[in-house]
Amino acid sequence: MAPGCPPAAGCHRAPATRLFRYLPMLTYVETDAMLTEQSIDGYRNRIGVIVNQPNAALPIVVIGAGPIGLAAASHLVARGLEPLVLEAGDGAGSAVREWSHLRLFSTWSEVVDPAAEKLLAPTGWVRPDGAGYPTGSDWVQRYLQPLADALGDRVRFGTRVTGVSRLGRDRVVDADRERQPFTVRILNTDGTEERITARAVVDASGTWSTPGPLGGDGLPALGERTAADRVSYRVPDLRDEAQRARYAGKRTAVIGSGASAFTALALLAGLAEDAPDTKAVWVLRRGLSGSTFGGGESDQLPARGALGLAAKAAVDSGKADAVTGFRAVAIETRTGTGSGSGTGTGTDGERLVIVAEDGRRLDPVDEVVVLTGFRPDLSFLAELRLGLDERLQAPVELAPLIDPNVHSCGTVYPHGAGQLAHPEKDVYLVGMKSYGRAPTFLAMTGFEQVRSVAAALAGDHEAAARVELTLPETGVCGGSGLFDEPGAAPAGEDGGCCATTPATLRIGAGAPAGSGGC
Repeated sequence: MAPGCPPAAGCHRAPATRLFRYLPMLTYVETDAMLTEQSIDGYRNRIGVIVNQPNAALPIVVIGAGPIGLAAASHLVARGLEPLVLEAGDGAGSAVREWSHLRLFSTWSEVVDPAAEKLLAPTGWVRPDGAGYPTGSDWVQRYLQPLADALGDRVRFGTRVTGVSRLGRDRVVDADRERQPFTVRILNTDGTEERITARAVVDASGTWSTPGPLGGDGLPALGERTAADRVSYRVPDLRDEAQRARYAGKRTAVIGSGASAFTALALLAGLAEDAPDTKAVWVLRRGLSGSTFGGGESDQLPARGALGLAAKAAVDSGKADAVTGFRAVAIETRTGTGSGSGTGTGTDGERLVIVAEDGRRLDPVDEVVVLTGFRPDLSFLAELRLGLDERLQAPVELAPLIDPNVHSCGTVYPHGAGQLAHPEKDVYLVGMKSYGRAPTFLAMTGFEQVRSVAAALAGDHEAAARVELTLPETGVCGGSGLFDEPGAAPAGEDGGCCATTPATLRIGAGAPAGSGGC
């Protein structure tokens, strides 16, 4: 054995006439046997690497048991393929559970996948009324968890994927690469590690765990980490007494320009009815345009349009002020109550002051809610050869269809395996993760993606190339890309145009608060 090398590292050297056989508890037994190919294969099988087995017999690993991951598994089953869904959480839709208090702006008819519905039918599952709008909790309890149950042992919970590669090949090696199966490294909740072999990998892990920061340059603002106890990246759940107390009577900055920000503003405005000192400051990085509040009545998803109208109502009522053209660079801590409505203070009387790149400062606030979009976690895919757009971190063929630097439309041409393919064959990023940093993903888009991907993996390329989806328009389809022009159209949740001076909005009254959602 090499000096200083632990047995588990696999760097020992066996004598020609001896076999070191791997056993549980990291013990080794020497046997009188020749070191044969078969014995090596047996060793590798015991540590989770299946060898001398056709790749077609291996499972297709699906990362994530959310809406799109479970839909992917359903389509694979319908195609006669065997999925293995690996979910880090302890139940289906673990990310959705974190925003269970919010109502989707899509109806039940738009958030149930057709293949999943067929899989659920024999279980006695009752389809919810298609015209209703589910909450996140409804979606999990009435659809996602029953679907995971129907998939049975094809879904493993408490298994976090920490790495994906080709068997015996890092990303540099070309030789015989495509003939090798994938190896998927996982970490279980009990701390043990495993390596699973797969014929293909479908990453539906989403972007929920990696929200965008406050900083206008894509980096955390100076002081953002220090102020972490008063900076949140989620829409507050005001049904929870602790969260309600956190924001009641306080001055809260909401940073972001999408549906989540609209929802937070509407919720804080509602809280102000019970706690009159509650005040929201809506901080937008971009300038004003006709699409600042979304599609409104022109949105073919009415509940989504209503969110923007609810934000208008919050501003018009005086329960929220809006500041535009403000790109944060720092958060400073200041002692004292400062100015503005909201009389609460943070720990030891400290409040937060958000500073813009040009040196302007907002009035002190007690809390900050950052809703600037999400970005994909690509760290565990580092050994794969992905073809990603350098700006959006989305597949290169998909990126032009969703690039917020080109358009602000909340829809995209339906697309599938062709647009989602990578140089690494049989690897697909689907769902929210496929959009990279771009906003406005819809569940319907993800369902179409995985239908096509499953067809491609089954060899049905005609079905993979078909378009079987029509997406609703947002009513917001203006051009963009004029970064510093005050009147330019938006460039998505956390991008866009920036006014040279801040402006406070007062917009016409009368718009009722819409449903929640994100």
